[in-house]
Amino acid sequence: MRFTLGKDTKLKSKKAIEQLFKDGKSIRKGPVRCVFQLVDGDGSHKIGVSVSKRFFKKAPDRNRIKRLLREAYRLNQHDLITPKGKSIEMMFLFQSPKMPEFETVQQLIKKLIIELNKQHQQLED
Repeated sequence: MRFTLGKDTKLKSKKAIEQLFKDGKSIRKGPVRCVFQLVDGDGSHKIGVSVSKRFFKKAPDRNRIKRLLREAYRLNQHDLITPKGKSIEMMFLFQSPKMPEFETVQQLIKKLIIELNKQHQQLED
């Protein structure tokens, strides 16, 4: 089991991100919101992270939170279950003016992954 987060897992396409926010579903745990959608294809999951300038004016603060979100996802990505022939595109958004601790972010990401797994099981049924 490899705990890597390579180039192929980054959600970079502007078109894909627009489609995600237009058609995707959203779940929220505390200050972390996850917008996601299932797409056809056996590729890896694609993720993006975002922190609003409204909450954190300074770029180093926004970058730190984005690093925390990516690291928490990287360590817990193997818990994510997907239906066969599908992959997930998701965007994590941090929406709070308080600087989080890594343990807090990791717990929130774990809860979001559990909720995502429940959502996928409902879609299969």
